[in-house]
Amino acid sequence: MFRRAAMCDSAVTYDLGSLIFLEDACVASYLSTTPHRPMEEVQTEPMLNALKDPKKKGRCKNKDGMASAHLPIRTDQDFSKKSELAAITIEWDDTHAHLHNMGYHKGKLLVREAGSYYVYAKTCFRYYNLKAQGPISDDNPPVDVKNTQLFQYLCHESIKHNSKAVVLSKMGSTMRWNGTTYNMYCAQQGRGVQLDVGDALFVNVSNAFMLDLAGEATYFGAIKWGI
Repeated sequence: MFRRAAMCDSAVTYDLGSLIFLEDACVASYLSTTPHRPMEEVQTEPMLNALKDPKKKGRCKNKDGMASAHLPIRTDQDFSKKSELAAITIEWDDTHAHLHNMGYHKGKLLVREAGSYYVYAKTCFRYYNLKAQGPISDDNPPVDVKNTQLFQYLCHESIKHNSKAVVLSKMGSTMRWNGTTYNMYCAQQGRGVQLDVGDALFVNVSNAFMLDLAGEATYFGAIKWGI
């Protein structure tokens, strides 16, 4: 089951439904096989009407398009089972990513325009029959899938606070899986946050070796929607 975190207090001016629509539109744009077009060309009427609403202040200028990013997971990562519960930072595939007025470096999404952003992340975890994953050894220890903690942390480094990282939100569960079958769990969350130029965003997870490395299953992004 998917759950989505609530908006922060500073974002009450906006409709959460519109922001979820923005996230879904960004994901759909990434998955589309058609040639890439600027985001403002593929927005539908409800979102355009929301942007034009004179009653809502603080809208960002849309001459050059809103700052936005959508990054699928990098598929060539090799996570160790020895650090099951340690929070590991996911690295993303910037080669196949959508990045507009935002940067990326070693797992971190870099803010180039100050403003209000909607930040989202989805991580899927899966586990197969241990016998199919090779013999047990020091490099391939057994895993107790009957008591597996799967957590996702959406994190923020603020340049105003000496780039000290704080957790914006977290989501997860303790799974009691069957070790002889296919198991899967997905965590998805999003929220609004005020960001400054030089800030960074990233995603940490526990049991990273269980991550689904498909770009449509595990991804991360942000959309600027106000000043």
